[in-house]
Amino acid sequence: MTAELVRGQNHPLPQARLEVRVSAGKPIVAGATLSDEKGKVQGVEWVAHPGSPTLPGLEVSKQAAADHRLAFDLDALTEAVHRVSVLLALPTGVGGPARFGSVAAPFVAVTGLDGTEIASYTITGLDAETAVVALELYRRQGAWKVRAVGQGYAGGLAELLTDQGLPQAPQLANDINEAVARGLARSVAEPPPRTADGARSRHTAASALGPDQGGPTPQGAAGHISQQAGYSGGPAQPDPAAATQPSMPGSGGPVDYSHPGRQAAAPPSPPPTAPPAQPGQPAQPVAGDATGWSMEERLYNQVWGMFEDLARTTAAYRSAVDFADSRMEQELDKVLSDPRSRIGGQADAARETARAKHSQLVDQARAALDRDLAQLSAEAEVVEPALPPAFARWDNPVWQGYRVPMEIPMALRLGDLQLPESSGLSIPMLVRLPLERGLWIDSGRAGSLDGSLADSDELRRLAVDTAVALAARLLAVYPAGEYTVHVIDPAGSGASALAPLVQTGVLHSPPAVGAAGVTDVLARLTQRVDLVQMAIRAGAADSLPPDLDTAEQLLIVNDFPHGFDDRAVTQLRYLADEGPAVGVHLMLVADREDAAAYGPLLDPLWRSLLRLTPVPDDHLADPWVGHAWTYEPSLVPPGSQVLHHVLTQVAAARRAWNR
Repeated sequence: MTAELVRGQNHPLPQARLEVRVSAGKPIVAGATLSDEKGKVQGVEWVAHPGSPTLPGLEVSKQAAADHRLAFDLDALTEAVHRVSVLLALPTGVGGPARFGSVAAPFVAVTGLDGTEIASYTITGLDAETAVVALELYRRQGAWKVRAVGQGYAGGLAELLTDQGLPQAPQLANDINEAVARGLARSVAEPPPRTADGARSRHTAASALGPDQGGPTPQGAAGHISQQAGYSGGPAQPDPAAATQPSMPGSGGPVDYSHPGRQAAAPPSPPPTAPPAQPGQPAQPVAGDATGWSMEERLYNQVWGMFEDLARTTAAYRSAVDFADSRMEQELDKVLSDPRSRIGGQADAARETARAKHSQLVDQARAALDRDLAQLSAEAEVVEPALPPAFARWDNPVWQGYRVPMEIPMALRLGDLQLPESSGLSIPMLVRLPLERGLWIDSGRAGSLDGSLADSDELRRLAVDTAVALAARLLAVYPAGEYTVHVIDPAGSGASALAPLVQTGVLHSPPAVGAAGVTDVLARLTQRVDLVQMAIRAGAADSLPPDLDTAEQLLIVNDFPHGFDDRAVTQLRYLADEGPAVGVHLMLVADREDAAAYGPLLDPLWRSLLRLTPVPDDHLADPWVGHAWTYEPSLVPPGSQVLHHVLTQVAAARRAWNR
């Protein structure tokens, strides 16, 4: 049973691995501090915040949001830590509310990993405060407890951190606010702000999907969402503006002698604007109405904005339904707890009243969701035809006029994402290039979500088709000669599906078969990773062998682990871990159960790869709002010749480039 705490009340924690879920009406910043037995924070390395979201035993959100999930593993904290304080603050300089008194009372809940609430606390009584210590998790006689604190600070994070004994409190508070404002913890730096009237303000999201990415991962949608088995965030990308701001006089930095009226870069061209809306009607969507320096970046940010909008409106709907269910249960429990109200028609009337209120609340929430979905669907209808090849589906007419590009795009479409409440509305799943994680096409699921596919051979064929479609997309969006694909097919089981790659001549060499072929390809790619790593560490990139292929490398492995011995498995794990940093990427087509004979040895390999499925499946998790997104692969329409058309042009461009 959930303990509803009031200020100062404590409650024992039955487990060490927990989540703290925060719900607020407006985007807020969430963080945590570690302190010793005297309640003092030893240094900035004891503070988890959006600019540095992970410490041993805890992880906080990387951005300001209305809903947060903070992860805790109390057993992983060092013995010197006796208290963990959960902090909430209003972001500054972003046009948000100026004090907690002007927003809804934040709600904080301590839950298990399955979402079961252990204790909750609604932080009331706040007024001019801009930062608050919401909860404390503290040790007491070898056990952990939670205490509702609710201590607010009108001076913001600087005053809060100073009160906890941190000498560098003002500087750290300033760094946190700047990290939130500039989006330092996101995988994409925030584009320059738009000043046009009616502009739609959107933020780019986190990594590897993933990092999860991290999240994940998430880079693109793969960064913001992660696999259900675990989330791994990717490294944050720095904000380019942070490196170009001149030093101000008196700041102690170097003097900037540049002319104050001279622009260092050309301003971006104005984005398209929507025609004015009729009174009482929503604004008409326009492709490319997000911020960005190019149309590609605007479309990328617009797709991300659609993803975030769908996530938030669905989260709001689910929260409203949960509230309606909880309210009805409380009202029914109140009626049934009094024996006098169970007799006669009083109980029936109370039940009908409770159910009527429940239906009214759910209907209101559904109406708001349908309104938002209609607007997003209208936007998707406008955006989808305007997408460039790297972002477009295979049935988009843009592929019919395909030409080999001269530059690498900023992202790639891996498929589409859906939620159960938004049937018919798909959001492109974009991942940043170059890939920061390998891909795993899972060929081992027993069937699709609707049960329409249960044949294992058909699933394996679809898995290889998915791998070929993704490899063709990667080859198509890179300039000629800047992407090389290798294939390992030990038993030759994927020969028919791999035919488009083989027949058009876009592969580096024919698919490797047998144990000897596996050994040869892995040895060459492992040697390439070693050489490039040594050259980078020694600062001698110009001393690489002249015959070394400097293009990005993709290794497709079909039917893993068939044909792999222990040495080959070790090399494959090495490529998965070290390869992406030096341009060697892995795409695995495999059934995890087939690798069960290796035991837990391969578990790190599966976790390091972004899992995709050849059929729609709800295996991608959003760590920020708790959604399970349904992933649908981007496959070539049956009977279409678009794949052959694209690969033929890629092969012709490569031959011309090699002359």
